[in-house]
Amino acid sequence: MNILVIEDDEVIAELVRMGLEEARFTVDVARDGASGLRMALKGEYALIILDLMLPGRDGWEICAALRARRRVVPILMLTARDGVEDRVRGLDTGADDYLPKPFDFGELLARVRALLRRDKVHRSRVIQIADLTIDTGGARVWRAGKEIRLTPREYTLLEALAANEGRVLTRELIQSRVWRDDESFSNTVNVHINALRRKIDADHDVKLIHTVHGMGYTLREPETGDMS
Repeated sequence: MNILVIEDDEVIAELVRMGLEEARFTVDVARDGASGLRMALKGEYALIILDLMLPGRDGWEICAALRARRRVVPILMLTARDGVEDRVRGLDTGADDYLPKPFDFGELLARVRALLRRDKVHRSRVIQIADLTIDTGGARVWRAGKEIRLTPREYTLLEALAANEGRVLTRELIQSRVWRDDESFSNTVNVHINALRRKIDADHDVKLIHTVHGMGYTLREPETGDMS
């Protein structure tokens, strides 16, 4: 299984490479943003470990470029910048997880394995609820046969709701477990729910995204008389 490490710190890159190879992964290393992006676009990688601060093109640019080209490879972002804004920006540009520096290699390896397990499940799944179709392998969404364009964070939220069809997800659960960000503003979830409703439900009589007042949100086919 091939992993690409994009990291300009020679010591960190070598330690990560050696550790991953010891765990029986095949590892390629890029030391700057431009070559890292070229390798990511050209190669077939199961996962990318991406440093944020890179010469040439930074990690945000690389992540955004890959997602713009519909590359759904899992991305674990490494950053010495542990501010909330930096983490939110990384997740919003399409990173799947982040790990602040300095880090313990055991934790990095655990996160790598978790992302690979999740990706393996997602690539084999198509979620169908009423006329809503979600291709989790390609991160694509259709309603009544029409494809809908979502931001990375909107897509992650929709997939989580659909994967838990009929179950109420609280705002706190969405922030801490779906987005892995428990420090963003309290209205962030509401903003993204409203954006999803405009894209998923606004042009359809049957509404799929529902508010459970005082609890959270759920995605399901409506019951008779359901006006939420």
